Amino acid sequence: MKRTIWVFVYLLSIAGIAQSQVYLDRAGFASFYASTPLEDIEAQNKQVFAVIDIGKNEFAFAALLKGFLFKKQLMQTHFNENYVESDQYPKATFSGTYTGEINSSSAGNVTVKGNFTLHGVTRVLEIPATLQLKNNRLTGNAKFKVKPEDYKIEIPSLVKNKIAPEVEVVVNINAELKK
Repeated sequence: MKRTIWVFVYLLSIAGIAQSQVYLDRAGFASFYASTPLEDIEAQNKQVFAVIDIGKNEFAFAALLKGFLFKKQLMQTHFNENYVESDQYPKATFSGTYTGEINSSSAGNVTVKGNFTLHGVTRVLEIPATLQLKNNRLTGNAKFKVKPEDYKIEIPSLVKNKIAPEVEVVVNINAELKK
């Protein structure tokens, strides 16, 4: 819990909370999916923290890696202990800006660009997303792919054929205006 509070404080500091157009989501959704002929790997996390400042066009999120839940407990254990090493690298984060218009009548297409950090490695990503502002709520959706090797996540040769070379990541937020 202590770690979760610090992650939230960090996100707030990134977003410059002093502006009146800041939206927060403490229960965002992130999932990842990788398919191979031998086995599909899928996990979901419903504890993603997100901060969006529409006055500055800034966006940040953080997900505790131990918050990803798998259908098979053994997959979850291997994910945390052997691949993302969540005791050493407890979270995945993104912070950056977006370009494009936010619309109230329909989801507006935006491009999110910023630093994505996973497993101690930070890379710049540019991701298509949608944002919509309706009834003082900001919803957002993004889908992108990452390669474990880009983040120095080592896959043992014994199971290499069970892990897809690219993993599809989905992030959905439903943020409220910070008062």
